[in-house]
Amino acid sequence: MRVHVFQHVPFEGIGSIQAWLDRHGITPGYTRFFAGETPARDLAADLLIVMGGPMSVNDTAAYPWLHAEIEFIAAAVTAERPVLGICLGAQLIARALGSRIYPHAVKEIGWFPVRATPSPRTGVAGALPGECLAFHWHGETFDLPPGAVNLLTSSACAHQAFQAGDTVLGLQFHLETTEETAAALVRNCPQDLAPGPCVQPAADILADATRFASANALMDDLLDAYLRRTRS
Repeated sequence: MRVHVFQHVPFEGIGSIQAWLDRHGITPGYTRFFAGETPARDLAADLLIVMGGPMSVNDTAAYPWLHAEIEFIAAAVTAERPVLGICLGAQLIARALGSRIYPHAVKEIGWFPVRATPSPRTGVAGALPGECLAFHWHGETFDLPPGAVNLLTSSACAHQAFQAGDTVLGLQFHLETTEETAAALVRNCPQDLAPGPCVQPAADILADATRFASANALMDDLLDAYLRRTRS
């Protein structure tokens, strides 16, 4: 299985996904936009993973590479290539499919439950849980892309996960976050932790290691579904 990762900042990596890749003997390719890299036009991957970042999809003046990334994601979706977007990555997929991304009424930062919508699931989306405690770090949201299916919701944010076809998924939340990557977010984005109705203090975010382990196991299930799809 060939995996390629779009990474936007050095401190927000793939977290527990690395352990899953190691177990399966997979060495991922990377495009590190923060280092000035751009994806090759002939990039071949069985799964494109688009990671998070503190910038907005709308920050194209400050980060002009966002234009090229959105175009690449749109082409990948059109070609029916598997794409998994996480947080900013989900918003980039939504923008690539024509949706609006905008500030949400509240920031959602910390551990909050997500639950399934009544919408049917197909393809790899069947591996998503009906309900779980997920890690969040976002202040923006998005309109559901045309033709996409809203899969998960939370009390604070209606659109938490969507699918476009059988192998394109956008997750507004994080299942890959480890204690180490959460601590890196706390160190690098302390301004985001200003008190709010859906913002947990850093101590609460990092307090319970079992939360990370449970979320990481769900990410493994989702990656297993992508792997089965590749081998079928």
